[in-house]
Amino acid sequence: MKTILIFLVVGLLSALADKGTEPKDHPAMFKITTKRDNDTVEGRADKKKTAFIVKSPFGISQAVIERTDEKWPESVVLRLHLKGLESFKALNGKVMLDAAVSSQGDNKVRTWKDSKEDSPLDAKSPYWMEIRMVGSDTKPAKTIPLKDGYFEMALPKAFFEENPKAITLKWIDFYRN
Repeated sequence: MKTILIFLVVGLLSALADKGTEPKDHPAMFKITTKRDNDTVEGRADKKKTAFIVKSPFGISQAVIERTDEKWPESVVLRLHLKGLESFKALNGKVMLDAAVSSQGDNKVRTWKDSKEDSPLDAKSPYWMEIRMVGSDTKPAKTIPLKDGYFEMALPKAFFEENPKAITLKWIDFYRN
């Protein structure tokens, strides 16, 4: 059964605090559908940036985030609370971005586009995503499995150029045999 969460990510409390005056910006809204009942995706936003905090106890799942506002915020950041990141995909209907962080040795980060793993992206690509491993103390983590940490990445602006109605995120912490 899919869990559907609809929430306002900005403006509600400030609108109430203004004692009935119109807020300057309408709140951004997202409809989020997760594959598993115990997955959660929480949105935190200000006027220009939205962070989606993903928690997935099983570690293999997906979420669809649909915008109900006119456009996506200028910056979309993901925080994936997983122990590892063997596979990550972000899809917008036309473009698929892939990433993986090796769980052995140097925790090498790899990113590529449209299933072309043999053509890795670099920092010059408009689709480049820097992926950081963050520990529970909010300092850079150095080893996998992460303990109460997360993987953080900003989805590139090029990913939102055509203003897709929805994006799909898929993740696997570790492959299981």
